[in-house]
Amino acid sequence: MEKVLDLLVVGAGPIGLACGIEAKKAGLNYLIVEKGCLVNSLFNYPLNMTFFSTSDRLEIGDVPFISHQPKPNRFEALEYFRRVTTSWKLHVNLYEKVIAITPTNGLHQITTEKTSYISKSVVLALGFYDLPYLLNVPGENLPKVKHYYDEPHPYFGQKIVVIGAANSAVDVALETWRKGAEVTMVIRENSIRESVKYWVRPDIENRIAEKSITAYFNSTVKQITADTVEVITPEGEVTIENDFVLAMTGYQPPFAFMEKCGIKFQGDEFNTPVYDEYSMETNVPGIYLAGVVCGGLKTNKWFIENSRVHADMIVNHIVATKK
Repeated sequence: MEKVLDLLVVGAGPIGLACGIEAKKAGLNYLIVEKGCLVNSLFNYPLNMTFFSTSDRLEIGDVPFISHQPKPNRFEALEYFRRVTTSWKLHVNLYEKVIAITPTNGLHQITTEKTSYISKSVVLALGFYDLPYLLNVPGENLPKVKHYYDEPHPYFGQKIVVIGAANSAVDVALETWRKGAEVTMVIRENSIRESVKYWVRPDIENRIAEKSITAYFNSTVKQITADTVEVITPEGEVTIENDFVLAMTGYQPPFAFMEKCGIKFQGDEFNTPVYDEYSMETNVPGIYLAGVVCGGLKTNKWFIENSRVHADMIVNHIVATKK
């Protein structure tokens, strides 16, 4: 019979790593399994991204996070979490996607693309950055359509359409325009979102007002072709010459996978999963949630800095119930 783990953590993001650290400190037999690279979501952030939080608020495992500026950038964060993983000698299996978690004689069988494990407890530290909201329009599968943004250089001298009106869309529109792209925004709402950073909002509104950036409000994309984007506007359909589409439409937690695990949801507008706020255990005994996934569609509720405590809460509960 294969060895039974005390804890298997799904996801090697900052919170998943924090869970591994707490498990190791408690002497638990644990494993972290990640479908991509280490801190995969952070790796997919824009290349020149700077965090909103200061480096000390991103620290885990008592490993100091020293950055050149008070707020670290993506490169510094990737280096930091590599160092955390190495310093703690964490057991992490990368590029191993979990396919299913099923109950087995009071335990949990975790099936991956490579093998299977048996564990007493499971933590889902899944994040939400892997599943973009799709436009569901013809042409969305063309190579020129991107749901992730890396840097502005490839778009120099290109006609691009940015879809969305939140922080990501605004940042992409301004940055690509400043690096020489011809930018058009397609926005479902009648204005830039109120949630856009207060120091950025006037910038984008002024660029639109002076027509440096074209914006179609109350509008949606009808179809994308190899060299155009067809847009439905209040004044009728418009065809825009186009080289690239950057669909900054947001991302969602893996609800289907969670439901497959047996996790229930509260039925509110945010599709918040059911879990105990003191132990982080879901309605499925032995399956816990950690990090941003706890907020459902309210992806701005949990961050690294305020969900680091989930690791302590989960491991404390596992240890307490183990006695």
